Amino acid sequence: MIKVLKKGDYALDDVLIRDRSGRDVSQVVADIIFGVKMGGDPTLINYSQTFDGPIDGALELTKEEIDAAVAEVPEEVMETLQEAADRIAFYHKAQLREGYTLKEDGVTLRQKVVPLKKVGIYIPGGTAAYPSTVLMNAVPAKIAGVEEIIMVSPPTANGTIAPVILAAAQIAGVDRVFRIGGAQAIAALAYGTKSVPKVDKIVGPGNAYVAEAKKQVFGQVGIDLIAGPSEVLVIADKGADARIVAADMLSQAEHDKMATAVLITTDQFVAERTAEQLEVQLATLPREEIARESIDVNGKIIIVDSIDEAIDLANELAPEHLELFLDDAEAYADKIRNAGSVFVGKNCPEALGDYFAGPNHTLPTSGTARFASPLTVDDFVKTMSLTYYEPEALEYAKDKVALLARQEGLEGHARSILSRFE
Repeated sequence: MIKVLKKGDYALDDVLIRDRSGRDVSQVVADIIFGVKMGGDPTLINYSQTFDGPIDGALELTKEEIDAAVAEVPEEVMETLQEAADRIAFYHKAQLREGYTLKEDGVTLRQKVVPLKKVGIYIPGGTAAYPSTVLMNAVPAKIAGVEEIIMVSPPTANGTIAPVILAAAQIAGVDRVFRIGGAQAIAALAYGTKSVPKVDKIVGPGNAYVAEAKKQVFGQVGIDLIAGPSEVLVIADKGADARIVAADMLSQAEHDKMATAVLITTDQFVAERTAEQLEVQLATLPREEIARESIDVNGKIIIVDSIDEAIDLANELAPEHLELFLDDAEAYADKIRNAGSVFVGKNCPEALGDYFAGPNHTLPTSGTARFASPLTVDDFVKTMSLTYYEPEALEYAKDKVALLARQEGLEGHARSILSRFE
């Protein structure tokens, strides 16, 4: 059963426990990456067959295979995926930015925004299917102008990728799809093989091996972030419906045994009723075993004296998802400084953000919302600086540049600019 705590009953670091796996997978992942880097396709296939099962056919799915799989997806699902993609696009198109040009006294300075050429997106698969993750990663990349989007996803037991994942990929504009997963897929995207193209950046969530692989290939390629287990923090006031609060907490607890669901409330009755409702609802939840361990081991209900105290605690914790389950939620929304995504009011469950609202659900976890942001269009572009000087402008700057260069002991820099005036 979930723990109910009051001030003084807990340490801040124990509220959202960020490192619970106890596994050091770094050496295993390093060996896999080195193997794929040196051995290419044969090693990639060997790892894939070892971890995911037999591969029947090529690593890359053909257009015909994708079309045949998508044809199996019910029309209602296709329509809903398209609507979700449209809402994600609506939100992310506002993030597009152009470069700028500044001119003054013979100097022209420009910033140019350039889309990445090739991006790899990792989509968890195997026993689960996450079409929403396809949309959240591929739609912003397409809006940014990425030339080629390469998707990798672990195959199911029969060697295929779930049709609903392929449907989302088709809707979002993914260009190529490979049935590979794990650290070996990250290595293939980072270094390239005969079959899998080398990309400029890798985005998308995965298990501990995928997260570690992304960490190790960073620098060879760009990455979005290192995603940890899912987190939800709900702030609820007096009179909050405990049945709904419990349901919102379980929506994240069912993700993973290491997920964390926390309620902060000012009301003892809401705390007690939510604890009861969690037990009632767990009994009928299809993923009860996963959610129960998450709730029993990591879940917490914390009773505080005021909503302001709850807000302060939330800002310290910097959760991935934060629900303001309050009657006057909008009055508190701007007081939130640290959170991946904030859901304002009692009509805004976190599940909206997972699938349909539009803002990205690829979010900073493990307290990194203190300095990191959700996935945006900016993750799929880079900027370049361009500088142009008229002769008169360079003459004005030459002695100043030489002075600063010599302050740093770099005579070559000074001579470089002064030589133009000898």
